[in-house]
Amino acid sequence: MKTQYFSATSLDGFIATEDDSIEWLFPLGDLNNSSYPAFISEVGALVMGSSTYEWMLRHADTVAAEVGSAWPYSQPVWVFTSRTLPLVEGADIRFAQGDVRPIHADMRAAAGDKNIWIVGGGDLAGQFYDAGLLDEFIFQVGSVTLGQGKPLFPRRVFSPVLKLQAVRQIGTSMVELRYAVDKAAEQTAPSA
Repeated sequence: MKTQYFSATSLDGFIATEDDSIEWLFPLGDLNNSSYPAFISEVGALVMGSSTYEWMLRHADTVAAEVGSAWPYSQPVWVFTSRTLPLVEGADIRFAQGDVRPIHADMRAAAGDKNIWIVGGGDLAGQFYDAGLLDEFIFQVGSVTLGQGKPLFPRRVFSPVLKLQAVRQIGTSMVELRYAVDKAAEQTAPSA
């Protein structure tokens, strides 16, 4: 079992525009021709921030066109939020706030022997990293620049903490980078 941060990003390190749009991503390739289908088959629980969740609610038609369903997850999903948000009918959604560690323990129990996916945003993934719970980064880098927006991972991580495991070209517009988090190196890396 791994806790993985899998996300698309622009070349300049943003996952969304400043108004939370990811429309820039859709013209870059077909999700089914990427590693996503194999990846999601190994996921037993997901976690996302409220901005990601609200984007999915607002863009249910776009999500359905891309993945075949307005709510594409059969796995339990934790949503970190300090506000009351609507539920998606028929979905296993659990709202959470505060420290990620006890929620991670609940997610591990729900996932069984499958992986945990940190969907986004970048700061939420950073909280899992700060708590020593993140095992792997998987970034699909698109051939666009946004100039500004929501950062991919607003943390400083110095070498040799991230160990490159694989590089894969996806069509002519994306590349996938896979990094393992070296827990031993993480303990000794300089802090910022």
